[in-house]
Amino acid sequence: MSWTPEKIELLTSLWNQGWTTARIGEELGVGKNAVVGKAHRLGLPKRPSPIQRRTEDGESTKKAPAAKVQSKGISIYDLGAGMCRWPFGDPGDDDFHFCGKKNVPTKPYCDEHCAAAYLNGKSPREDGPRNGPRGPGGQRAPMPSKR
Repeated sequence: MSWTPEKIELLTSLWNQGWTTARIGEELGVGKNAVVGKAHRLGLPKRPSPIQRRTEDGESTKKAPAAKVQSKGISIYDLGAGMCRWPFGDPGDDDFHFCGKKNVPTKPYCDEHCAAAYLNGKSPREDGPRNGPRGPGGQRAPMPSKR
């Protein structure tokens, strides 16, 4: 696709009128990504993200950023029995820590982190066998020999 002076002029005009990139693309017979790329190369003014909402008084509102985990938590040295062992951060970083809330009995995590770690809040061992039937004593039945 070649950008003729007429198409560039139309792009600039529609951009300044506030048309969406998809709509400009339809008008010019190109994709919206081509419109965005050309507008960037032309140095046209940036637009606010369509994800941001505008309030009635004209101010934009953004989604609240995700709450950051406190850099102070339970270190491996302070982690004791009955405490959630859910890790936060990279073990190589200085602010690496663990949740430390009261854990669910028989599990290493608190209720919240059990829900994230296990299907239906259960550990895979509690869900039952996954690899076929098991014989007495919980052992798998022997595989038939191929002869």
